[in-house]
Amino acid sequence: MSQPPSTPPQGGFGAPEDNSPEPRPGSAPGSGHGAPPPPPSAPPQGPPPGAPQPGPYGYPQQQPGPYGYPQQPPQQPQSGPYGQPQQPAPGPYGQPQQPGPYGQPAQQPGPYGQPQQPGPYGQPQQPGPYGQPPQAGYGYPQQQAYPGGPFGPGGNGTPSGGSRNPFKGRPAVIIGAAVAALLVVGGIAFAVTSGDGGGAEKKPVAGSSDDAKASASPSGDASVDPGDGSGNGGDDPDDLNDGRQAGEAKVLWYEGAPDAPASGADAPGMWITGKTAVKAAYKQVLGFGVADGKPAWDTITLPQKICAATPQKTSDDKIVVAYMSGTSDRAKCNQLQEIDLDTGKKGWTAKVADGALFDSTISVELTLSGRTVMVGRSQSGTAFDVDSGKKLFDKKKYGSACFPAAFAGGSRLIEVASCDAGGTNEHDEIQQFDPRTGHAKWTQPVTKGWQVSRVYSVDPLVVYLTNEDKKAWNISTFNADGSFRSEVGVDEKFAPQCGLAILERDLQGCEGVAADADTLYLPTSATTGPNEVVAISLSTGKEKWRVKSPADESMMPLQAADGKLVAYVEPSYDAGGRIVSVPTTGTSHTPVKLLQNPKGTAQIESGFYSRDIAWVGGRFYLSTTRLTGNDSAQEKLMIVYGK
Repeated sequence: MSQPPSTPPQGGFGAPEDNSPEPRPGSAPGSGHGAPPPPPSAPPQGPPPGAPQPGPYGYPQQQPGPYGYPQQPPQQPQSGPYGQPQQPAPGPYGQPQQPGPYGQPAQQPGPYGQPQQPGPYGQPQQPGPYGQPPQAGYGYPQQQAYPGGPFGPGGNGTPSGGSRNPFKGRPAVIIGAAVAALLVVGGIAFAVTSGDGGGAEKKPVAGSSDDAKASASPSGDASVDPGDGSGNGGDDPDDLNDGRQAGEAKVLWYEGAPDAPASGADAPGMWITGKTAVKAAYKQVLGFGVADGKPAWDTITLPQKICAATPQKTSDDKIVVAYMSGTSDRAKCNQLQEIDLDTGKKGWTAKVADGALFDSTISVELTLSGRTVMVGRSQSGTAFDVDSGKKLFDKKKYGSACFPAAFAGGSRLIEVASCDAGGTNEHDEIQQFDPRTGHAKWTQPVTKGWQVSRVYSVDPLVVYLTNEDKKAWNISTFNADGSFRSEVGVDEKFAPQCGLAILERDLQGCEGVAADADTLYLPTSATTGPNEVVAISLSTGKEKWRVKSPADESMMPLQAADGKLVAYVEPSYDAGGRIVSVPTTGTSHTPVKLLQNPKGTAQIESGFYSRDIAWVGGRFYLSTTRLTGNDSAQEKLMIVYGK
């Protein structure tokens, strides 16, 4: 099929006009992409109270519906996927047929006025947010777009970015303690409560039952390290290596979680250096030797709970965390603390000021780029020098009404702005700016109706967009100068694992996706049996190759470099997870096993419902990002595997 010119028409990149035909529910513009919620990465052991009853291997007996609730038996007559009654006289693919001038279905014009070529199911392809029709896919049956479609990947069943307003999706008033909701995320039930009046937490309380936690210790005693730097580290008092079979990796060391409130607490971030593995948990920052898990330095205890942390570290192994100003309802997430990961020394401190009206620091996000740490408020940001803590600049409203909504860091510093919220030209804009001055290097408007929900990669830049009105999603890529490069045109159900984005967009809150200079690697969704990882050309958006998971469990990309893709194969009820390497060049892409985790700890490994994972120096690190606060459970903070 012919391609549109590389230079887009005047007026922005590819707005589907308001009178454009509605894509089928769950479709990306033109490609018909839909992403059902990813299956549990491993059978959860003892879901939290209130969860659906598990099946024989711990999986929920009911699959979640399009908005996160368990599906109900179909009623007669059956309704459409979003509750509307189906129209009579459907066409061959379930769509009501519209007659053309000669009784044939009418063909809709493409983004440049040309008649569109039919998609893999005979449907006309819709333009994406940048106006370029995606390539025809593989013709897999299309599914509803939850949650990888209009409501963001990761199974949260709600819009990834929240409401479209200049407050970055954060409500002006946080819902109080009286509200409790049950969210079904990727087949795992999470109870969301505000605890004992402590205010709403950023992420839901998620943990396994007492029985599952007790299974970590054969004796059932309380011998697990407390996680406060006083434990035994690599001494392995629970003897997790007992019964390890030939060819299986060792549990090199593990740490128990520190005390947390009954309502739970965040444990954000995990940073690995050549010497230390560092973890934040509630009010503490703990460092362990990478080889043996012994305390690397005295545990850092902050005055109040940690509310944000930079997911990245600097080239000389520094991070910045934010903690609350107090415990009252008026407390702000505005206290910054720099920390040296190798020495455990606390560096500079700073207080983040509130912005203008409604631009508060009740919740902030932190990201690093070079020697700059960016602090994102609800509708602005402030940059600090990592070495001195000196304020560098503010990122405020620009243009007529464009407010910074979220930031993504790394080798580039990216801003997503919400413009003309509530107005006739409401839209997002993507901007790269200088991390030392704040000056924009380029700005790319996004078509009205589309929201930037996630950033899969900053270099190369790959973004995930959603369109709530059209119940559609799109993955677009960009050149170094910000010009549109391609959009993914593979007709597939992708399932990267993304955290909840309740109070902010959390642009970089996804795992299970990787990219190198030329290729994007995404996992497919599989309700049973092995899934696949698809390699997609960033130049064309077309599939280059795909590889099936070597086990019956899903395989998730971790990192891509030096001609190899490293991926994590989830554990099952009778086998530990594994790390594999997949050649990214040549004609053979057969996974090669690098590490096989032991069967004896498969339940512990699968019990990390909310997690960080990393493959560094031949070791596999797995840590929780949420503490349950359950005193009767022996919760693990971190576990490390190696040979």
